[in-house]
Amino acid sequence: MSENRIQGAAKKAAGSVKEAAGKAVGNERLQAKGAAEKAAGSVQNKVGKAQDKVGNAIKR
Repeated sequence: MSENRIQGAAKKAAGSVKEAAGKAVGNERLQAKGAAEKAAGSVQNKVGKAQDKVGNAIKR
């Protein structure tokens, strides 16, 4: 598993927490930061998945 998948999943989780906390306390800035972090983590996770597929294809 690539490092990008691990880091992306962690960013996505942290972003979800920040977004939920922002919603809970009515802090739109925290909510927006959480949503942005969540999106960035999702993209990074997808990059990691692509790296894994390329790596697996090369191993064959």
